[in-house]
Amino acid sequence: MIRNMKAGRVTAAVLAAGAVTALAGAPAQAATTPSAGTGWTADLSTVDYDDVNVTGAGGTLTLADAAWHRTTRVFAGSEGSLTTAGHKLGSPANRVSAELTADTPKGTSVDVDVRGRTGVNDWTEWTPAGTTLKSTVSEVQVRISLHSTTDGVRPAVKGVALSADSVPQTNAVTAGTELTYKVYGTREGLIGGTTANGHVITSRDHFVALPSGKGLAPKGTGNYSVRVCRTDGSKCEYAPVWDVGPWNEQDDYWNPASVRTKFKDLPQGQPEAYAAYYNGYNGGKSGLGYKVQNPAGIDLADGVFWDGLGMSDNGNVNVTYLWTGSGPTGVVSTAGDPMNVRASASTTAAVKGLAANYAKVNIECYVEGDTVTGKFGTSNIWDRIGPGHYVSDTYLQTGSDQPVAPHC
Repeated sequence: MIRNMKAGRVTAAVLAAGAVTALAGAPAQAATTPSAGTGWTADLSTVDYDDVNVTGAGGTLTLADAAWHRTTRVFAGSEGSLTTAGHKLGSPANRVSAELTADTPKGTSVDVDVRGRTGVNDWTEWTPAGTTLKSTVSEVQVRISLHSTTDGVRPAVKGVALSADSVPQTNAVTAGTELTYKVYGTREGLIGGTTANGHVITSRDHFVALPSGKGLAPKGTGNYSVRVCRTDGSKCEYAPVWDVGPWNEQDDYWNPASVRTKFKDLPQGQPEAYAAYYNGYNGGKSGLGYKVQNPAGIDLADGVFWDGLGMSDNGNVNVTYLWTGSGPTGVVSTAGDPMNVRASASTTAAVKGLAANYAKVNIECYVEGDTVTGKFGTSNIWDRIGPGHYVSDTYLQTGSDQPVAPHC
């Protein structure tokens, strides 16, 4: 990441990489055609649906409102981000170099993160500039984030020149089962507030927040989704990651130390807030400098908290970070409300939880069951998306009219 850059105009050579193609429900944003060589320039003037509090007037990217912030923990300053359209590479690569030209007055900074497309609905995590992607990719996407700690003071990005190359792979993805950890979950609330991806929170909303932007899905997508369950497994919800928090913004605790952005001395799966709350780690403070009041590693929107899990108080939950797995996937596509997850392939089977609109789920296998008419036609195919969890294939965008997983 590019952080706390010296005041004045800077030109920084950094590394980055990324991927794209909007999912159902998101605005169509076609990937750019491959460049003749390896270089291209980020379009800073096109600000659309999945961008947050930025303006690109005149080709200069800056904060639209220099006194706006999405969280009540910030009392001054502002933030915003631009997510570019996808760019198809001339040849596969696992790294993208970025040369940033920007004016960064004191108290402002700019981050450049990237990701690579690995499948129809699949992506690498957002990776800070300078880090090799976990996979070799042929399409990339860039996220440029602007920060200010003082009301009225804005950074201004004049240009981002990018080029792709390949280096020896040291952090390649190993196919396997998705990661699951037990963490403390809290109710987010904040109805009417804005999430890190620009979503305005509604009553009984269905999304989650994790304390790192590495797994933040752009607005109207579920590229990064979780399965969050009560510890006894009685109720679960599949939901997209649409916000960053609680307590930290650079704590991708689900990753091993070799990949984890900060707090590398903590065990994999242990949030910094847990260590600060119980063990006095970092003086009992979060990475943002706040005294940690609970050990939370995930925030749950009200609909997930009350309706999906039936929780009445904060507490431990089992969280599965679905993008860390491998295999066929599908994106939940409904009229807006979450769909029921059943115990078997029947519309009368016990409800085991919910699957929120936009959530990207892993498809383990399929069975024949009750015939259902859904968004994608009529079918008796049901997909198993978790242990004893079934949904009708007619509500999953899989890229195929046929089953995409083996028979159970």
